[in-house]
Amino acid sequence: MAKTSRFDLRRAVHARIRKRMRGTAARPRLAVFRSIMNISVQIIDDDRGATLASAASLDASIVGKYGGNIAAAREVGKLIAARALDAGIQKVVFDRGGFAYHGRVKALADAAREAGLEF
Repeated sequence: MAKTSRFDLRRAVHARIRKRMRGTAARPRLAVFRSIMNISVQIIDDDRGATLASAASLDASIVGKYGGNIAAAREVGKLIAARALDAGIQKVVFDRGGFAYHGRVKALADAAREAGLEF
């Protein structure tokens, strides 16, 4: 039997989560992606298939300061909350993307909550 990679396991967890989770116009989905070097987040309306706002540790205001660590995740959380509030979005559904709610993912979520997003 072939060994299952961590990538495949994360994809399976994400698929299981996404079966039950859907972003709507009233409450879009806050989707997180964490790579080894960076972290990015999008606010998605699944009904329209449209990205309403996005932020990443590669944004010009963040890229030179932190890299992809927990401090960068906090800054990305603050940035996405500010962009969401500018777009008139206050409530979202949090999609951790199959990643553990720990470390950078948790730091991003906590910073977004502190900056005004509700989830």
